[in-house]
Amino acid sequence: MAIRPLTFRANDSAVRDPRGGSLDPAVVCEPASGGNRITTPGGPSNWVLGSNAAMRRIAKSIERAADVECTVLVCGETGTGKELWARLLHRSGPRANKAFVPVNCAALTPTLAESQLFGHEKGAFTGAAGKSLGIFRAAQGGVVFLDEIGEMPQEHQPKLLRVLQQREVIPVGATEPVPIDVQIVAATNRDLEQEVEKGTFREDLYYRLNMIELKVPPLRERTEDIPHFIEFFSRKFADRYRLPAWEPSAEALAEFCAFPWPGNVRQLEHTIEQAYVLQTEPRVPTRSGAAKQSGSGRLPCLDLAKLREQAIKEALELTRGHKANAAKLLGVHANTMTRLLKELESGEPADEGDV
Repeated sequence: MAIRPLTFRANDSAVRDPRGGSLDPAVVCEPASGGNRITTPGGPSNWVLGSNAAMRRIAKSIERAADVECTVLVCGETGTGKELWARLLHRSGPRANKAFVPVNCAALTPTLAESQLFGHEKGAFTGAAGKSLGIFRAAQGGVVFLDEIGEMPQEHQPKLLRVLQQREVIPVGATEPVPIDVQIVAATNRDLEQEVEKGTFREDLYYRLNMIELKVPPLRERTEDIPHFIEFFSRKFADRYRLPAWEPSAEALAEFCAFPWPGNVRQLEHTIEQAYVLQTEPRVPTRSGAAKQSGSGRLPCLDLAKLREQAIKEALELTRGHKANAAKLLGVHANTMTRLLKELESGEPADEGDV
């Protein structure tokens, strides 16, 4: 179905990073109320994070880690925004004006990883026509983000441990260590404790990395934030593709909140952007066997009072008790939602047409 103007509103500008560019909301969004705030140096206002309790705890830990400049380990499934948390930490601390250098540990090759990370001297090996600083020295004074740290080649794990312990590197071909000043943030979608038990990851390195360990919950465990992400991504891609911003119906919003999103926020973003590219209404991805699971499509009963009660309970369950978001799912005003809940508790019948 093509995009219909009536389902959209006038385009608003997306949230902007005060240092330039758009601030991706896999961790940052703009809820009207609630949520934790982290002050961004140089920014005109505070960034408002998701209202989920776990995200608020992570935000507080990020703020503290940025202040004390300690090592941080970010754990979570693919697509939950681990690098974005690292970038937020960088922007929030005293190293904001220095480099942020991301490293994909899964892409490091055993033969070149040492040179890539720690640098090398001229003539240290065949082809080394000049000196190389390496990632850690290039990021001097800033933040190094070690993505997919669980994929770090085992032969280089002791050398990374030395960097964490001694705050120095020994370039390939050098005889003297070089001191460095960087904050290290590592991320993984693996269970490193299990990797330690299997012997594929050093136990001492694991304990050095998780001075502060942040476990980012998957999107299916923070459905109350999905409406905020939908709003943000709709505005972001409306701005990019010069189209009106999508406002989902109550039914569409309920479907988006009920979907498990195995690819997390990244998948949600892709789904909405794809709809803008194709100029169609955003739809949740199809699930295998969904038609079989849907049954006959009959209502569980024909009692309107019971159906109303079930709808309210399901809306609250999908939004983890967030009354304002539950009201959006039901297509009613927040005040009406409060009255309906009071009537359910008292056992009094609600007016017809409320839900």
